[in-house]
Amino acid sequence: MELFNALTNGASHGVLHEWNGDAFDHTPWREVVADAHGMAAGLRALGVGPGTRVACILTNSPGTVRGLLAVWLAGGAVASLPLPTRGQSGEAYGEQLVALAARLDPALLLVDDWLAALVPRALADNLPVRGWPEPRGTGARCVPSPPGPDDLAFVQYSSGSTSTPKGCALTTRAIERQLEIILGMTGGRPGADTVASWLPLSHDMGMFGCLLYSWAYDFDLVLSSPERFGMTPRTWFRDMSEYGATMTAGTSTALHLAARAHGRGSLPRELRLRAAVIGAERVDWGTLAAATERFRPFGLSETAFQPAYGMAEATLAVTGKPWAEAPRALALDGSALVEGRAVEVAPDHPKATRLVSNGPAQPGVSVRAGTGGSVAEIEVTSPSLARGYYADPERTAARFAGGRLRTGDLGFVRDGELYVLGRSDDMLSVGGRKVYASEIESAVDSLRSIRKGCAAVVDAGGSGGSRLVLMVEPQGNPRDYRPIAEEAATLAMEKSGVALAECLFLPRGVLPKTPSGKIQRFRCRALLDGNQLAPVARVAFA
Repeated sequence: MELFNALTNGASHGVLHEWNGDAFDHTPWREVVADAHGMAAGLRALGVGPGTRVACILTNSPGTVRGLLAVWLAGGAVASLPLPTRGQSGEAYGEQLVALAARLDPALLLVDDWLAALVPRALADNLPVRGWPEPRGTGARCVPSPPGPDDLAFVQYSSGSTSTPKGCALTTRAIERQLEIILGMTGGRPGADTVASWLPLSHDMGMFGCLLYSWAYDFDLVLSSPERFGMTPRTWFRDMSEYGATMTAGTSTALHLAARAHGRGSLPRELRLRAAVIGAERVDWGTLAAATERFRPFGLSETAFQPAYGMAEATLAVTGKPWAEAPRALALDGSALVEGRAVEVAPDHPKATRLVSNGPAQPGVSVRAGTGGSVAEIEVTSPSLARGYYADPERTAARFAGGRLRTGDLGFVRDGELYVLGRSDDMLSVGGRKVYASEIESAVDSLRSIRKGCAAVVDAGGSGGSRLVLMVEPQGNPRDYRPIAEEAATLAMEKSGVALAECLFLPRGVLPKTPSGKIQRFRCRALLDGNQLAPVARVAFA
């Protein structure tokens, strides 16, 4: 595939269905391309050209979609800055923007009008800040000069789930190879499929896995927004039913919310869904099983859900379940896992942990992890690997070496398929005992009294020793928090053999998360240390 030719000349039949806040607007890709040409002329007038970088805060707006191609046509590289995350103050977000812009040295910053107020004066005084150029009616064009195959095309800044944001530097060639990987992984049929997505375009899964994938292969795309999904989770599957979508992507937590939101008979038509990539966080087996059962009456097949593993450093996908096969999982001894051993047990074993297979490595990709029953850090080589972190040689040297990426994730390979435990940062040491915070969080997530995906374990102890604090957002407004806390503490002891010191119940929307739903554990710890939380209740354990 030649990326820019596919975006500008190949997209001749597909239609972009964009949510405008009240309904979907329907625009053929060829008209989107024409709008982008007009925007590119405006960007040229603002100083964007070959070799420049354009900082962008990407939302799911029409300006973002057209502006992406417009920046490339003008010759610039798109740098996707993080959106504000849950629990982050406006001041902290502004400081983050200033720091990233200083490293990036962009020609200008493009934002939606409603985000302009978040740009601090210290940045706006030194960098042109503009809304997206008017996409329609200009009639102007410029001679396209998009980045070459090995030129910088995109800088994907993370939201910082474990640290401050890093900018993955992607070439045009890396993006092209990734789109080819996704096509094979999902069994895509160019010109024939329809993709539905609500994922934020600021995240690699929404940008490459949905928007650019659909555009480059001329699929119809039903583009909703994370805000609409957050308000009404049932819109995800309702949109797929309405538009006959065959492909989608999302997280395990989002799938749980969507399945729970649908009552019997709530879909107007049957589902044609063939490939639903589930990733960006640890995939929960119970969620897959419950969602399959919930949507089976509407035509969902046993093979539709497609657990996958990927990261921004590899553009997106690394491994994935073959689209025509059913998902599978292993029951493993949780106690052995924390010691670095993958030991299979019966599903009803008291220490059993179900790990979902994330499938085999994709063509051209190599994955190295624990083998022979051992757990180790996952290392990856890929034709779509970033060339490092932009203007960040220290962190690049720590993660990229010899064409191989050290992911910081822990897992193992069995029968050619990858099983992921979580990040090495999730490993806590409590009284000389290793504990996976994600294991406790996953267990607590199963409680009906806790909001799905809203549990975080941090070690608040100092030099005096470990002190595990569980931070959760409760479901509804419980009258008595202690029974919930005690049930969570019991699960923590059963799963990991450790005692919680305290359970904090936080108001809805306070627990720090990235836009894709990952818990920001380092920010949880910072808020706790800084006494910046105002819990609705706290339960201490003797």
